[in-house]
Amino acid sequence: MKDKKEEIHKKKLTLFALTWPIFIELLLNMLMGNADTLMLSQYSDSSVAAVGVSNQIISFVIVMFSFVATGSSILITQNLGAYLEHDARKIAVTSISLNLIFSLFISIVLYVSSDLILTLMGLPVELMGEASSYLNIVGGFIFIQALISTVSAILRSYGFTKDTMFVVIGMNILNVIGNYLVIFGPFGFPILGVEGVAYTTAICRLVGFVCLIIILVKRMEVTLPWASFFKYDKGHIKNLLNIGVPAAGEELSFNASQVVITIFVTQLGTAAITTKVYVQNLMMFIYVFSIAISQGTQILIGHLVGAQDYDTAYKRAIKSLQISILITLVSGSIIYFSSDLLLGIFTYDASILELGSVLLLMTVILEPGRAFNLNLVFALRAAGDARFPVYIGIATMWGISVAFAWFFGIYLEWGLIGIWLGFIADEWIRGIFMLRRWRSKIWISKSFVKKEDKVAP
Repeated sequence: MKDKKEEIHKKKLTLFALTWPIFIELLLNMLMGNADTLMLSQYSDSSVAAVGVSNQIISFVIVMFSFVATGSSILITQNLGAYLEHDARKIAVTSISLNLIFSLFISIVLYVSSDLILTLMGLPVELMGEASSYLNIVGGFIFIQALISTVSAILRSYGFTKDTMFVVIGMNILNVIGNYLVIFGPFGFPILGVEGVAYTTAICRLVGFVCLIIILVKRMEVTLPWASFFKYDKGHIKNLLNIGVPAAGEELSFNASQVVITIFVTQLGTAAITTKVYVQNLMMFIYVFSIAISQGTQILIGHLVGAQDYDTAYKRAIKSLQISILITLVSGSIIYFSSDLLLGIFTYDASILELGSVLLLMTVILEPGRAFNLNLVFALRAAGDARFPVYIGIATMWGISVAFAWFFGIYLEWGLIGIWLGFIADEWIRGIFMLRRWRSKIWISKSFVKKEDKVAP
């Protein structure tokens, strides 16, 4: 039995086997995430604006749900590495329960307070009707997305990254078909506009969640301890919060810092705003490599730390870091040398093409730094060292990225070039701090599975 288990784990838990489905899933989410907006643009510009504002709120809320998913993923991988499989299953069920309770509360708040929230955001009166309708429906059912995030994290922790990829593919296909029906009304189908798009989004998420739950139950091969859905282990709750809350705090801080930087960019004029949007859209194709490798590495390191194989975990993080830096350097260079062609897809404006090309050259330096930072942050979290990346991250996001963006971009009037200098300095300095922390091996003492807990395989 032991040999069989180990063979299964070794077969599934390799960086490539874990990473390529995550990469495809992230790429699809990136390409299809704005399907509602893109298809609505053929229906009404005002509808696009209404949905765009509502989705800003939805995106912010989804980040809040990530804390349970992040915590459960790390705890499950460590317990699996320690062969504490029953504890891993209990954590999985508890995390679903916790996120359901939290997300139901948020869903009710969004449904009841949608008009108030949109008014506070300064939404024009003429957009209020459609925006409120969209936020009521999508926000009212947002708890389904929280459950999807949690179950997906559980499946990935067990190495079943292909399962979540196929579900995301199916959800995206259903979403496009549904949007087509409610926006364009073929075959006599009623044109429902924004309301129809909102219902399509909610239904696709519900179908995706049902599929994921079915897959989860079948993949476990044994009955899940559903009693943990109602009866919590205090130790598991404490550990979930110790990992998840700092991780969510870092993400929220990053989003807030980006909002401030966007405010700086608006002072530079419409051309600067447009250039930033186009360049960052292209940068996402590089970023997706870093995040996929980082997530795959996190799963591997969680298992290794749980098994108390610290030397292999240390080397795994360094090797993944090297791979990620190389891939982002190559992909960034390819995008830079193709900058005229790629930016030409969006615009013919010569000034945007010129400045965009310079920013993409700077991105060749920026993205390896981001890969440097991300890989080691995910590795430290997987080892249980969740707080250090948050402290450093918040300090550099505001003390370097935002401060440099204002000083170089606005005060010295270097514009977007100054803002990009802030991005580069932030990622590389943060990465250096993370590398020093990883090399110190302080994270060994942060594991949530102690030596006395580990079960011999």
